[in-house]
Amino acid sequence: MPLSMAEVGRMNQIRRIGGKEETRRFLESLGFVAGGYVTVVSQINGNLIVNVKESRVAISKEMANRIMV
Repeated sequence: MPLSMAEVGRMNQIRRIGGKEETRRFLESLGFVAGGYVTVVSQINGNLIVNVKESRVAISKEMANRIMV
């Protein structure tokens, strides 16, 4: 399922990253890598604040839809 549908407060393992090569590289630079773990901290209008690799990152709903957990 896409990260945008993940439950708030639950740790999820990243299965794969979709989208164009440029988008995948951008997400990888933020710490979103296959096999890594991500926790949704909050969700506002579809946009997410997540914990990934000990950092909080805000991502749009469109980006969250490309991250499969």
